[in-house]
Amino acid sequence: MTGTDAGRGIAAQGVRRAAAGGAPAVWSRDFALFFVARAVARLGDTMLPVALAAGLLEHGYGAGAVGLAMASTVAAFAGLVVFGGVVADRFSTRRLMIGADLVRVGTQSLAAGLFFTGHVVLWQICAIGVVNGVAGAVFQPGVASTVPRLAADVQGANGAIRVAESAAQLAGPAVAGVLVGVASPGGLFAVHAATYALSALCLLLLRLPPLPAGARATTGSAPRAFRDDLVDGWREFRSRTWLWGVIAVWCLYMIAVWGPTVPLVATEVVRHHGPRAYGLLNSALGAGTVVGGLLALRLRPRRMLRAGALALFAFFGFPAAVGAGLGVPAMAAGAALAGAGMSFWGVMWATTVQTQVPADVLNRIHAYDVAGSLAMMPVGQALAGPAAGALGAGHVLLTAGAVSLVVAATLLATPAIRDLVRTEPRTPAP
Repeated sequence: MTGTDAGRGIAAQGVRRAAAGGAPAVWSRDFALFFVARAVARLGDTMLPVALAAGLLEHGYGAGAVGLAMASTVAAFAGLVVFGGVVADRFSTRRLMIGADLVRVGTQSLAAGLFFTGHVVLWQICAIGVVNGVAGAVFQPGVASTVPRLAADVQGANGAIRVAESAAQLAGPAVAGVLVGVASPGGLFAVHAATYALSALCLLLLRLPPLPAGARATTGSAPRAFRDDLVDGWREFRSRTWLWGVIAVWCLYMIAVWGPTVPLVATEVVRHHGPRAYGLLNSALGAGTVVGGLLALRLRPRRMLRAGALALFAFFGFPAAVGAGLGVPAMAAGAALAGAGMSFWGVMWATTVQTQVPADVLNRIHAYDVAGSLAMMPVGQALAGPAAGALGAGHVLLTAGAVSLVVAATLLATPAIRDLVRTEPRTPAP
C-alpha cells in the first residue's frame, strides 16, 4: 500500500515529525479514540472467560459446558472471518465495526439478564456465543485497514495498541475476579456489554480520512459479485510469497508449538507448583508482551519480518523451561522472554501486512491471515492430550520448544520473508 491520502483527513490530524529521529507522530484525536476502543474492548474480552466459568459453574454446569460456550464463539469467528473480510471491503468498515459492537452490547446484555434472573440454559449461552463470533468476524477485518488510515507511523500505532491490549490482558482477569466477588456473574456480563458500548461510542466519534489514492470501493450485492471478491482476495493472498509463506509456517507453529503449550503448561504448572505459580507465569507472559510492544515502538528495522523472526527465537524458553521441570523463577523468566518475542513479532507482522498490501484488498487479506493463524490452533490443542499420554507432557513441551526454533529458522531461511524491505506510507504535509 502506498500510503494514506494527501487530502484533508490526515492533514486535519496535524501529522508532525517527532523531534527525535524524524519519525512521524503516532497520536492524534482520531487515533486516540481508536486506541481507547481497542483497549476497552480487549479488557472486556479478557473478562469473559471468568464470567462464563463463574456463571455456568454457579448454575450447576461443569468445565465441559464452559469449554463448549467458549468454543461456540471461536468456531463462528474462525469459520466466517474470511467472509467478513469481503464484507468489510464492500462497505464502510467504521459502520460495520460500530454495528458489530452494538450487536455484542445486545447479546451480552441478554446474557446478563439470563444470569440475573437465574434462567441459564446452556444452548442459549452457546447461541449468544455464536452471535458474538459472527459479530467478531465482521469487526476484525476492518481493524487492519483502519490503523494505516489514522496514523502516519503505522508501526508506532501497532506498538501502542499492542501495549494497551497486553496491559488489558494482565488486568482483565483480576478485575473480573473482583467484580464477580463484589457483584455477580450477571453484573460482570453487564460490564462486558458496557465495554462494547464504549468501543462503539469511540468509533462513532471517529473521523476516518479518505481511502488511499487508487483504492476502489467494491459495490454490488449479487452472490456472484460476492464470490468474485472472495476469489480476488484469495488471488491477492496467493500472489505474495512472503504472506502465504508466513501463514503456512504459522500453521505448523499452532499445531506443534502454541496449541500444545497452552494446555500442557497449565496442567504441568498447576500439578507441580499450584495455581498461584500458574498465575505468576501468566503475569510474566503478559509483562513480557508489554515490553515487546514497547520495543516495537522504538526499534525501526529495515527488514521487519527478519527482525520479528529473530525475536521469535525467544519463545523457546517458555515451553522448554516447563518441560525440563525447572523452578518457578526460571519458568517465569522464560514466559517473559516468550511474551516479548511474540509481541515484537506481532507488531512487525501487522505493520508489514498493513503497509505492503493495497488498501482495496487489505480487509480480505487480513481475514485470510486471521483465519489461517487460528485454523490449526484447535488441532494442536486437541492433539496435546494424546501426545502427552503417549510421550509425557514434559517431552511434548520440550519438542514444542524445539519446533519453535525450527519455525523461526524457517522464516529466516525463506528469502521472500527474510529480505522483504519495509514500506513507509506517504506522510503529507499538515
